[in-house]
Amino acid sequence: MTKRNKIIYWIATLWLSLGMVSSGAVQLIKLKEEVDMMTHLGYPLYFLTIIGVWKMLGVIAVLIPKFPLVKEWAYAGFFFAMSGAVFSHIAAGDGAKEFFGPILLIVLTVVSWYFRPESRRLRP
Repeated sequence: MTKRNKIIYWIATLWLSLGMVSSGAVQLIKLKEEVDMMTHLGYPLYFLTIIGVWKMLGVIAVLIPKFPLVKEWAYAGFFFAMSGAVFSHIAAGDGAKEFFGPILLIVLTVVSWYFRPESRRLRP
């Protein structure tokens, strides 16, 4: 792995982790804005706890060494959760401003996954 690819991987992975931890934390503490958004989107409020917990566990899985299969699941979970957020906002008729965060996290997920080191990949 080249130095350039390592730098890209770690920048994307750290930003992804920061985004997931910060959004997961506000979901777990049920910040009023987050509760209002989930209500607006039509989801039950217990989804905040479920999504918040899975985001925290996903960040741990992505950051710790080894366990490549668990990392694959974490990346897939991030992708599904954020693409679901984008489509939920579209279905609710929200503007592009609401899509920015989830789309950014999708991009960071894909970049982190693509540039991950060999030691963090599943071996065929």
